Amino acid sequence: MIETDKEYDMDYDDGFDSFFEEIKASKYYDVDKIEKAYNLAFSAHKNQRRRSGEPYIMHPVAVAKILFKLGMDNECIIGALLHDVVEDTEYNLDYIKAEFSDDVALLVDGVTKLGQIPLSSREEVQAENIRKMFIAMNEDIRVIIIKLCDRLHNMRTLEHMPPHKQREKSLETLEIYAPIAHRLGIRPIKEELEDLAIFYLDPIAYKEIEKNLSMKKEQGEKFLKEITEQIGDKITPIMDNVKIFSRVKSVHGIFRKVYIKGKNFEQIFDIYAVRIIVDSMIDCYNVLGIVHDMFQPLPGRFKDYISMPKPNMYQSLHTTVLTKSGVPFEIQIRTWDMHRTAEFGIAAHWKYKLGKGGKDGIDDRLEWIHRIIENDNESDNPEELVSTIKGDLSAEEVFVMTPKGDVKSLPKGATVIDFAYAIHSAVGNKMVGAKVNGRIVNLDYKVKTGEIVEILTSNQQGKGPSRAWLNIVTTGESRSKIRAWFKKEKRDENIIQGRTEVERELKRNFIRLEAGDYEKFVAKIADRQHFENIDDFYAAVGYGGIQMTRLMPGIKDDYNRNWKPKDTQPPKPVIQNDFKETQKSTNGIVVEGIDNCLVKMAKCCSPIPGEEIIGFINRGTGLTIHRRDCVNVPLDPALSPEPARWVNAHWDGSVKVEARSTIDVYAIDRDGVVLDITTKMAGAHVKIHSINARPINEGNCLTTMTISVNSREHLESVSKLLKKVDGVYHIERSGNI
Repeated sequence: MIETDKEYDMDYDDGFDSFFEEIKASKYYDVDKIEKAYNLAFSAHKNQRRRSGEPYIMHPVAVAKILFKLGMDNECIIGALLHDVVEDTEYNLDYIKAEFSDDVALLVDGVTKLGQIPLSSREEVQAENIRKMFIAMNEDIRVIIIKLCDRLHNMRTLEHMPPHKQREKSLETLEIYAPIAHRLGIRPIKEELEDLAIFYLDPIAYKEIEKNLSMKKEQGEKFLKEITEQIGDKITPIMDNVKIFSRVKSVHGIFRKVYIKGKNFEQIFDIYAVRIIVDSMIDCYNVLGIVHDMFQPLPGRFKDYISMPKPNMYQSLHTTVLTKSGVPFEIQIRTWDMHRTAEFGIAAHWKYKLGKGGKDGIDDRLEWIHRIIENDNESDNPEELVSTIKGDLSAEEVFVMTPKGDVKSLPKGATVIDFAYAIHSAVGNKMVGAKVNGRIVNLDYKVKTGEIVEILTSNQQGKGPSRAWLNIVTTGESRSKIRAWFKKEKRDENIIQGRTEVERELKRNFIRLEAGDYEKFVAKIADRQHFENIDDFYAAVGYGGIQMTRLMPGIKDDYNRNWKPKDTQPPKPVIQNDFKETQKSTNGIVVEGIDNCLVKMAKCCSPIPGEEIIGFINRGTGLTIHRRDCVNVPLDPALSPEPARWVNAHWDGSVKVEARSTIDVYAIDRDGVVLDITTKMAGAHVKIHSINARPINEGNCLTTMTISVNSREHLESVSKLLKKVDGVYHIERSGNI
C-alpha cells in the first residue's frame, strides 16, 4: 500500500474519512482496494490544487461519493478516485492495470480519453471528442456514469471559473450531459445539471423563478401536506406498504415552460406533484381510479408510461387533476421497482445487484448508443455527429406503435419516414407510403403518441428513397440511412449531382477559375476532406455526406489567398447587335438599342444604382439586369453561346431610383444584437423588406436582410453604420442562385 503524508493539507478535510466509514459499513465493497486507490490518488495529486485553492484530491473523492450514493459498484468507485491520475500525473495505465484490474484500467482510460468537449470551438474537434465519448460508453456504460458525476461536481464548483468558461461549460452541460443523464434515467443528476446550467446561462430568469417559488413556498407546503393526507386517508386503509411523497418542479422544468414555451407561471399545471408508490402494477391502476374519483382529471393530461415505458426504462402513471378550489397538480403512481429505476435508471442495475454482476440484461436498453455510433460510421461528415446527438438526445419523445403493437420512440416532430427507418433500414428504403390509424397520410406527416402507423412498401426493382426525403426527416438516424443508400446504390448519379452542386456553390460565392485551375482547386478541397480523388468527393457531396455550405468559409479563404486574380474586374464586353442605339431611360436604366422594355433586376446579384450592369434578353419575359461581375454573366458575353441576347446597359444618373439589396451581417451571438441592428437601420431611415437571423458555428450569428438603397455609395454608408453595432465584424453582399 502506498503511504501518504497528509501534513501539507491539515486545514482541509477532503471528505474521504467519513466516506470510507460508509464504505466499510457496506458488505459489497473491497475496502482494501478502495483505500489503496485513494492513497494512490492522494499521492499523485499531492502538489495539485483546484482553481478554488483546495487540494485537487477533494474532486475525485467528491465524484466517488456521488457514485456511491447512486449505488455503483467497486470498480466504479475505484475508477472515480483514479479518473484524473493518468491524465494529470506521472502514473500510466499499465500501472493501474497491474495494481488494480483490467476493468478499472478500462474505466480510467475511457474517462481519460474523453477530455474536454469544447462547445463553440472547431466543429471537427468537438465531433471527435464526442465520438470518443460514445465509443467509450458503448464499451462500458460505467464510463459515462463516472463522467456525469465528474461533470456534476465541476458544475457544483463552477463559481471559481471565469464568466465565459461558466457559460461554455453550462451550455455544454445542457446540450450534451443532461440529455445523456436523461437517456440513462438518472433523474437526480439530470435535474441538478439542468438547474446549475440555467443558473449560469440565465441568472436573471433563475432568480425570478426562485422568487416565484419562494413566494409560494409556505402556501405550497401547506397545500401538498393537505393533499397527501387526503390521498393517504383513502388509500392506506385498503393497501399495504404505500408511500406518498410530494415535490416541487425543478427550476429548469419551469424555465422551459415559461421562457421557451412562452407560458405564464400560473399556466404550469405540474409545479406541484404527488408521488404514490405501491407494491404491484394492479395497485397502480387501482390508485389511479381512486384519485380520479377524488379529484377532477384534466382532459389530455393522462400518460401511461407503464404500458409504454420510455426508452430510459422509466415507468409510471401520470395524471393532472384539479382540487375543488381549482388548483391543478400532478399525480405520479408507480411500484417500488419502477421507483428505483426512475431515480437511478441504468445505475439501478448496479445499486440493487451489487455482487451479482450488475450489467446483465441492459444491452437492449442502450440500443440508442449503438445506433448513434452506427450512424456515425456511415457518415463522411464528422461535424454532423454533433448536431445529430444534440437533436436526438434533447428532443421530447413521442411513442408510436406498429400494427403488431411494437412501440417505437421518436423525437417529437418525427415523420412517418423517420418511423419507417426506426423499424429497419430496409423498411425505410422500400417505403412508398404510410397509413396512420388506418388512413393514408402524406410522407411529411408528423406522428403523435398513441398512433398506429403502418408503412407501405414496394419490392419494385430500383425503388428507393428520394433525395427530397433528406429535407423531410428529422432524426439523424433516418438521414444517415438515406445517405448510406444513395452512397451505395447511386454512385454515378451522386457524382453528377455533387459536381453540379459544387459548381453552383463556387459560382454563388464568386469563385472563378480557369478550366485547368478549377480541377486543381477542387482536388485540393477533396484532399483536405481526406478523399482519394475528386469523384469520391463529388459522390459524397451528391448523397449529402458533405455539405458545401459548411466548407465554404475555408474554401473562400483559400481562394482569396492563393487563387484569386489580382484584377477581378471583368473586361467590358463589346457586343455587336442589330438594335438601334437609344438613350431612353427605363426604370432608371438605359438599355442599348431597346425602348420601353419590361426590366427586372436579377435576384442572383441584386444590382444597385452606380454599379456596372449588363442586360440579358429573356424570351417572352423581358430584360433581366445583372451586375457585370455576377456569377451568371460570362467573362466575355460576346463569346457566349447566345451573344445576341446580352445587351449593354447603364444607370441613368439623372433618374433617382431605389433598388433592393440583400446583405449578410456577421456578428458575435449575444443577447439583443439583432435588435441593435434593426434599431440602427430604423435610425438611418433604411427600409427593411425582410430579415432572417440564425446562429452559426463558433458562437456567431448571421443576419440576412433585404433593404432598399439608392446607390452603391448608399449601401457602403449602411455597411459602415452597421459595423458600429457592438459585435458586428463583417458585412457582405448576398445573392441567391
